Amino acid sequence: MIRSWIANWKALLAVIAVLIVCGTIFYSQYLARKIATDERKKVTQWIEAQRILADSTSQDGLTLASTISADNTDIPIIETNEKDEPTGIYRNLDSAKVQNPSYLKEELHSFKRLHAPIVIVLKDTPYQANKYYYGSSVLQQQVRYYPLVQLAIVALFILFILLFLRTIYQSRQNQLWAGMAKETAHQLGTPVSSLQGWVEMLKENNDPLALEIEKDVKRLELVTDRFGKIGSTPKLEPKNIVAQIEAMAAYMRKRAGQSIVIDVHAAAPDIEAHISPPLFDWVIENLLKNALDAMEGKGKIHIDIEQAPSNIIIDVTDNGKGIPKANIARIFNPGFTTRKRGWGLGLTLTRRIVEQYHKGSITVKWSEVGKGTTFRIVLNK
Repeated sequence: MIRSWIANWKALLAVIAVLIVCGTIFYSQYLARKIATDERKKVTQWIEAQRILADSTSQDGLTLASTISADNTDIPIIETNEKDEPTGIYRNLDSAKVQNPSYLKEELHSFKRLHAPIVIVLKDTPYQANKYYYGSSVLQQQVRYYPLVQLAIVALFILFILLFLRTIYQSRQNQLWAGMAKETAHQLGTPVSSLQGWVEMLKENNDPLALEIEKDVKRLELVTDRFGKIGSTPKLEPKNIVAQIEAMAAYMRKRAGQSIVIDVHAAAPDIEAHISPPLFDWVIENLLKNALDAMEGKGKIHIDIEQAPSNIIIDVTDNGKGIPKANIARIFNPGFTTRKRGWGLGLTLTRRIVEQYHKGSITVKWSEVGKGTTFRIVLNK
């Protein structure tokens, strides 16, 4: 339900973002066209004012032309002759750079790409004319780039919202996991205590089944302990990781059958790592059970333990049926399973134990259908 809610929010945010961006682009384009039209009128007025200043003998005309000419303080203009050669008349260019001929040519080339020139014919025969090329004002440039700025702001806003929703989802998921684990440990605690009492009574009566039942009760105690530790932050302690894995491999050998070979190879007999022994045993047990299921009663499981300068690498390899590429990205997801029975939580719990409690990582290093799979665990030293 939470995931569906987040997915709906993502879709809604995406639609809102698209509408905002589209509306902004259309409106900014409308403003840019309107400003461009006004600026062309201003340039035309400035050109006419320059002509009046050059030819008029009327004092009123000169005053009006001077006012119009002085009003243009933001639109850059360059005057050229009929051969597109600068005449030396320009407006609103960088006064420090304008003495450089290459700067004037570059600005002229830029203006030519932006707008068509305004042409004033001076003589028909021989043909003489002045062309006026102009650029964009600061206002028009701001309007032009405004959609991009707003798009960046909207993208950052959506990213923030998605991260916020993801944090909420993960927090609720963690609370759910912890609550389920604590409740499971609590529910198991009462019958396990009762079974311990019955075992003691059977021992007093020298019942031969007492020892076997006691083994199963201890197994239930271990399961209860595991769930109790998942429901709280487990305490990590230094342990010989090789001995820990060897013990779990020995436990699984007795239950795997004679057609299954489980061997452990370590770079050194004593490799220390900070782990929670019950939870780490659960990780190895889950991986070995998955390998046994994949091999369907016959095959080999190889566990390789390497020691790097800053971490410990554990590879669990089987020669079972392998994992299709389409499923590799989903095998750690809650509820995903290819078996007819099971809840699909084994690998999910495994990843949670490795990543959240041991600050390590677990990945599928290699898998090929019909050949097998390798799971890799990396623990910090």
